[in-house]
Amino acid sequence: MKLLLLIGLAAAQTSAATAPPASPITITTTRCTGQPTPTGVSLTGIPFAWTMTSPERNSVQTAWQLVIGTSPAALAGNETVWNSGKTAGSGSVNMYYRGRLLQPGTTYYWRVRVWDGHGTATKWSRIAPFTTGLFSEADWQGASWIGYEDMARGRTVIPLFRKDFTVKRPVKSAMVFTTGLGQYELYLNSRKVGNRFLSPGWTDYNKTCLYNTYDVTGLVKKGGNALGLIVGNGFFNVSPERYHKLEVDFGCPRMICLLRITYTDGATESVLSDGSWTTSPSPITFTSIYGGEDYDARLDQPGWASPGFKADGWKPALPVTAPKGKLTPETDNPVTVAETLHVKTTRVIDKTTRSYDFGQNASGIVELKVKGRRGDTVRLTPSELVDEDGRPNQRASGGPYYFTYIIKGEGWETWRPRFSYYGFRYVAVTGTDTLKLTMLHTRNEARATGSFRCSNDLFNRIDKLIRWAIKSNMQSVITDCPHREKLGWLEQDYLMGASIQYNYDISLLYRSIVHDMMDAQLASGLVPDIAPEYTQFDGGFRDSPEWGSASVILPWLLYSWYGDEETLATAYGMMQRYVNYLDKRSKAHILDYGLGDWYDYGPNFPGEAQLTPKALTATAIYFYDVSLMAKVAGVLHRMADVERYTQLAAAVRKAFNERFFDNKTKTYSTGSQTAIAIPLCVGLVDSADRAGVLSNLIDSIRLSGYKLTAGDVGFHFLVRALSDGQADRTIYAMNNRSDVPGYGFQLARGATSLTESWPALKEVSNNHLMLGHLMEWLYEGIGGIRQAPGSIAYKKIIIDPVCLDGLSSADVRYECPYGTIRSRWHVDGRRFSLHVEIPVNTTATIVLPGAVRQVGSGIYDFGAPFRTFAKW
Repeated sequence: MKLLLLIGLAAAQTSAATAPPASPITITTTRCTGQPTPTGVSLTGIPFAWTMTSPERNSVQTAWQLVIGTSPAALAGNETVWNSGKTAGSGSVNMYYRGRLLQPGTTYYWRVRVWDGHGTATKWSRIAPFTTGLFSEADWQGASWIGYEDMARGRTVIPLFRKDFTVKRPVKSAMVFTTGLGQYELYLNSRKVGNRFLSPGWTDYNKTCLYNTYDVTGLVKKGGNALGLIVGNGFFNVSPERYHKLEVDFGCPRMICLLRITYTDGATESVLSDGSWTTSPSPITFTSIYGGEDYDARLDQPGWASPGFKADGWKPALPVTAPKGKLTPETDNPVTVAETLHVKTTRVIDKTTRSYDFGQNASGIVELKVKGRRGDTVRLTPSELVDEDGRPNQRASGGPYYFTYIIKGEGWETWRPRFSYYGFRYVAVTGTDTLKLTMLHTRNEARATGSFRCSNDLFNRIDKLIRWAIKSNMQSVITDCPHREKLGWLEQDYLMGASIQYNYDISLLYRSIVHDMMDAQLASGLVPDIAPEYTQFDGGFRDSPEWGSASVILPWLLYSWYGDEETLATAYGMMQRYVNYLDKRSKAHILDYGLGDWYDYGPNFPGEAQLTPKALTATAIYFYDVSLMAKVAGVLHRMADVERYTQLAAAVRKAFNERFFDNKTKTYSTGSQTAIAIPLCVGLVDSADRAGVLSNLIDSIRLSGYKLTAGDVGFHFLVRALSDGQADRTIYAMNNRSDVPGYGFQLARGATSLTESWPALKEVSNNHLMLGHLMEWLYEGIGGIRQAPGSIAYKKIIIDPVCLDGLSSADVRYECPYGTIRSRWHVDGRRFSLHVEIPVNTTATIVLPGAVRQVGSGIYDFGAPFRTFAKW
């Protein structure tokens, strides 16, 4: 026996000694459909991605293997639903599952490993789950839409729904698939499930209705259980009471729900929404996405979502008309409470009113802790500005908007609105002074991807100013403002796109917006200025080429930033129809309608373009659309379309230059910042004329005293044209000041979030997204982080920081799809030092004073004699 043991031990030691060493590469993050543990996943064509780190430089992936199983144990035992096998390739972004159809409403598990440049395999990644969605009516197993009422008489009732059920056996898993329209909250045994706010995201409910999936295995218990939902209006029903940008009535609040329980013995059981559920009015007596929310705490029903609750006065839920839209899993990140802000100062307005200042203008709601007499009413009026006497100013943000809370009178009570939000900094309170107030900032839960810091504090403050506008307008769409409109105006999605994506991973949000545009497209091919299109505006507010062109540009940006070829293919039909629509509207290849360079800074009150002909911006964007279509067709291997769009682009280019370009002066049209910058950026300027046109642009800015005049459309292209032309010194001079309208001017006037107008007018929004294009330059210029031409998803990187007099250091980080890119530099005397981090599986070009280095992944430190990099 001892001999056998010794032989076995020796064999084990020999095996261990001869086992191949693991690769130094570590798989650090894994994502399926862009999320760590997604739900609502499609049944095939599923994208997987992973990022890697390594202590060694020049680390690359040469092959990969991905396996999917029905449980972690199955994967450990090599029992797989799908095994890719060792597959040669360096791709680690959007690697698609192309196996047989998976089962709906089922949780699967996956892991991946890769082989490095030496042919050595890494350890397996952590096992991660994903849950497929329900995609057919049969998948819902007979669950029906139910409501408190189908048609409202006056105000809609905001209903509670509940259902008792009993669990008699040990539970292996329990999944809830549900939605409530407009928005809902789900409860199980009196506990709120998940952290979603204003869920699901708003859509055109005649085309698409989103639902959510929850794993509630840990909440279901043996014996009695209870499901509960409260359902609000959202954009499903917009009341004409109080302030409203528009009126919408898709119907009264309604819900559908399927709870599927799998027992340890393999049996399954379902709890469905049907007439066996009961319903009652909730304590929410009024709610509007535009007008606020009222809550009467005297109507509270404690324990309403608990098992065994005595539902006296409740009635059976009614079967209601199903919405026209297709039930579709919500795949975007949810809106959640992202930050808590506390009161900075308090001001007494009069004997009954106090104003609370949170010090930051942001999207969100309040949380009220109050103590008082039963029946006393507390009114809370949020505002982004206040008048001289401290009273709320809602004239530009939409009013009246307010919350009311009627006190129950049982000690300290805590309440927050469920189905409305606003953009505000101040809250005026009447009805009590015995309270505690906090601000809950709400936004899309997209993953943060960037950080910026430099030696010039004004630029740090500008970064913060723009970032708060980004955060406040990242909801389930990209809104223009978080109060007055809350609409998905489309032009900012691409014009501000790079600025946003350096701060947040917007791959899922932008994919959702693309589907919103597909739903909004008319039979004529028009994509309206807003999506979802809840109301039809007039003229350029419905049909402006600079807005509708997001339908072409956004899918391309998703491909460029994230390698999302699937969305390109899905959206291609929409893109073609929109370009065909523009072609039909053009006259001799010129478009002459729309809003133009909205809110440019001219002699009149801001609005439609003042300094640049609308025909110039409309036609330039049209040309850009057609040029992109030729590229997209090439990616999708539609070679006949490549030829067609290439020829059309040439024709539009010729017509544009004949109409707007003065060959003698090398100037376009009026010579405004926008008129010159857009042709430079989109490829309309002949190569022989580029230097002269760029020089004219820079000279005109210098002669104007480096003032900003380009607007919503033009400023993005101005920053890009100057940056591409190495005129970073000009960008710096235009923005390193506070004496004329611009970012510094807004900060000097007390703005804490980007304002709608360059001069921070009180008559318009003071939390607006559309003019934040300098953010892109903070990352690409000062930080020097760019994607190389022709690269996709930052596979090839350029580090080329702008070093200017007045800037002595910067530290900029960006999480690209492959991992962390970092550019940290400083000037010490006449010495320039640069610290660079390049992610595994990518390469980079490092531009230094007098030298260019090509490197692979890894951490590098470079030094060189200092000199200013910018040409102008």
